Amino acid sequence: MKIGVLGSGQLGRMLAIAAYPLGHQMSFLANSDKEPCSCLGVSYISSENSNAFDDLAKNVDVVTYESENTNVNIVEDINKKTTVFPGIKSLYISQHRGREKALFNKLNIPCAPHQMVNSVEELYMAVDKIGLPAILKTATEGYDGKGQFVINSKTQLKEAWKSMDGVETILEGFVDFKRELSLIAVRGADNSHAYYPLVENTHHNGILRVTIAPAQNISSKLQKKAEQYMRSILDEMDHVGVLTIEAFETANNLVVNEIAPRVHNSGHWTIEGAHTSQFENHIRAITKSPLGDTDCNHKFCAMINIIGEHGAVDKVLEVKNAHLHLYGKDERKDRKLGHITLTADTINDLEKSLAALEDFMP
Repeated sequence: MKIGVLGSGQLGRMLAIAAYPLGHQMSFLANSDKEPCSCLGVSYISSENSNAFDDLAKNVDVVTYESENTNVNIVEDINKKTTVFPGIKSLYISQHRGREKALFNKLNIPCAPHQMVNSVEELYMAVDKIGLPAILKTATEGYDGKGQFVINSKTQLKEAWKSMDGVETILEGFVDFKRELSLIAVRGADNSHAYYPLVENTHHNGILRVTIAPAQNISSKLQKKAEQYMRSILDEMDHVGVLTIEAFETANNLVVNEIAPRVHNSGHWTIEGAHTSQFENHIRAITKSPLGDTDCNHKFCAMINIIGEHGAVDKVLEVKNAHLHLYGKDERKDRKLGHITLTADTINDLEKSLAALEDFMP
């Protein structure tokens, strides 16, 4: 099939690498011809061609997207000309934190206490209801810790609201959690489902830095609970493709934080660590092919993000069971330039490999 991707970053790049062995062709909607996907398919340059969206839609069989921040109106227009997976409902809900929380409440999925805020007066009222500490977030557009303000005292409320530049926001109460987890799953157009194991994520300055897969000491009960939440979300949205849940593990439960209707940074380990990567399974789903096996290839896996500077990447190639993935991007503060995946059959081997690559971690 001919597959179009709205976006041309590293996620589109890895989707293409997974799609070509399956016989598919790729096209991308790009801002320039110097993005990570520039050599991996036909690029329709939106900044130079006002008809780029139409041209893409007319020349592909199915369209998918890299980011939940994709314009819904554009996707609705494209969907009149060709199939878009995941569907518009998935995009519409996941790009707005308030709509996400409303979905969780509808499905009885635990999430942080929250309240929408549209003025500093409403912020004061929300704090009285939810309490402090809390975090004020933009309702849309935020990622990698951007568009957020942690509030510890009422003396910060005016500053917090000012930092939001008057946009719609949501106040979320803090969750007392043990660790951050995520679950990646895929749903086919025929309502088939497949789930990867829960993984543990470590963030620094709001950016994912390390993922351990599978997360250690996860009970089968917790894995099943996460899959239950995931299935209810997938089916409610009639989602086709990969979807990610980010969650907090608390003393007694799993509290869902947000969803992403796409392949996800915390699933990059699946390229070498699972029988079928998240990227291949997304391609399989949107092309209505059978879903692939999501079991792990190794007992222990990890993913390290390369952020800001490439560093001594040759050192990665010296480490046993380390796999280097660079995205062809220029260095810039806090930019995701690539990642390293590690596979091991013992926890000792994994820890040795992580130690050898400590220069890539904060």
